[in-house]
Amino acid sequence: MLRFLSILLLAALLSTCKESKSSTGETNETPTKSVKRGISYNIQHEEDLIALRTGLSWWYNWGTETSISSNYYDLYKMEYIPMLWSVGNATTYDNLKSFIIKHPEINYLLVLNEPNLKDQANMYPATAAKEWLKYEQVVKDLANLGRTVYIVGPAITWGTLDGYSDPIVWMDAFYEEYRKANNNRDPQIDYLAFHWYDYGLESQLNRLEKYGKEIRITEMANWNSNINSYEKQAEQMKEMVALCERREDVFRYAWFIGRGAENRFTNLFDSQPGKLNSLGELYISLPF
Repeated sequence: MLRFLSILLLAALLSTCKESKSSTGETNETPTKSVKRGISYNIQHEEDLIALRTGLSWWYNWGTETSISSNYYDLYKMEYIPMLWSVGNATTYDNLKSFIIKHPEINYLLVLNEPNLKDQANMYPATAAKEWLKYEQVVKDLANLGRTVYIVGPAITWGTLDGYSDPIVWMDAFYEEYRKANNNRDPQIDYLAFHWYDYGLESQLNRLEKYGKEIRITEMANWNSNINSYEKQAEQMKEMVALCERREDVFRYAWFIGRGAENRFTNLFDSQPGKLNSLGELYISLPF
């Protein structure tokens, strides 16, 4: 009898080691791919999602919805994250909320793409402070409908806006303007977004530590002129991905881009839908 009980106990322990339950009742199994890793790219072919799904967990396309079939998450286990690229109108916000309600897997909303670049959102801190209230209202409206959605942004980088080329200078001024207009209250920034296209990613992330936010790197690659081949870009990818996987303050990261940057050696796909090139094969297979 004692031997039989010992066997039962051992079986129970092995079962516990294999999988456990979280406090929410979800199964905590060993992940088969990085939950951090994604891509910034307007995916239009489901073949591309099929090719990426073994190594990536999310994507976005700078828009408020995707044209991929509505059951993409069930099929490919890749999250689509909508974005309010700049300011929107009532129709934009209503359509966004409707899309999120239809997709229970969406928990994040990206906002305000590169506000200190003149050819992007192009927004001074004082204007952004006013517009931020609209982003906050969107997530409040969703909360009233029973959905919790976190604000990710602004997506800052080194820019071209007069007096605000340094993203830290822009962010500090944004906080000051928002507090001044809102009884010293901080803006709702659940995660900060950042873009980087050069050497020195770690030093840039270190500069952002002052804000006390986890970072979602929503665009990254190395466009330095020294990176003049896919082989050199691959070495940079290895370093950048390893850094992002290692740092606890990097919540998510996305490589730029799927197609469209051939002269920068950052494409992950060939022209054929679903056909990864060597850099794409590397990206989905890097350790995490």
